[in-house]
Amino acid sequence: MIILRPSQERGYADHGWLKSFHSFSFANYHDPQHMGWGNLRVINEDRIAPGSGFGTHGHRDMEIISYVLSGELAHQDSMGHVKSIPPGDIQRMSAGRGVMHSEFNHAPSAQTHFLQIWIMPNAQGIDPGYEQKTVPSQAKRGRLAMLAGERGGEHAVRIHADAQLWAGLFDGTEQAELTLTPGRWAYVHLIRGNLRVNGHEIQAGDALKMKDEPVIRIDAGHDAEVLVFELAP
Repeated sequence: MIILRPSQERGYADHGWLKSFHSFSFANYHDPQHMGWGNLRVINEDRIAPGSGFGTHGHRDMEIISYVLSGELAHQDSMGHVKSIPPGDIQRMSAGRGVMHSEFNHAPSAQTHFLQIWIMPNAQGIDPGYEQKTVPSQAKRGRLAMLAGERGGEHAVRIHADAQLWAGLFDGTEQAELTLTPGRWAYVHLIRGNLRVNGHEIQAGDALKMKDEPVIRIDAGHDAEVLVFELAP
């Protein structure tokens, strides 16, 4: 089963300093048909205006992933981390039993464009944690590179969740296949460009909800960057 989630049907919020598209119900956007997919709870495509950001706020019992597309994201948290997240880096914050943090765009003239992703953890009340890794473009060129998983990896952060996340860059004749574990669900989110996934043509911002699909086949890309999730049902 494959269900298209068109970009233009996502929720949208314009706060002036922040413009955000919500793939799933979030804040003032509520759609009972789009509460998440498997244990994937949030994908927000955020654009933060120069000199703006999220003030200090709290989270708990959630695996939170940030993936910067352009600009930089300044992160500070109650665990003592003060980090800058550039494009291509993958950052994981395990909120666990509770953490406070802020996220800012300190650039005077450049927008920060990033994806904020929440995945339900497989245990509650764990110690809060932080991890950040750089994923070189060549690792994603024409193939899927793991960004996050339960055991981490060379370019992958370790998440405390029954899920895996890959990213890939595809153009022209480049193609890839990913075999899914039987019984698992998948979610494919196209960040930019155009792409064909299991015969479905998708454009930037579109997503595909997938279950009972043994393989994900990616081809016919045009300047495409894609995220692929394997998820617990």
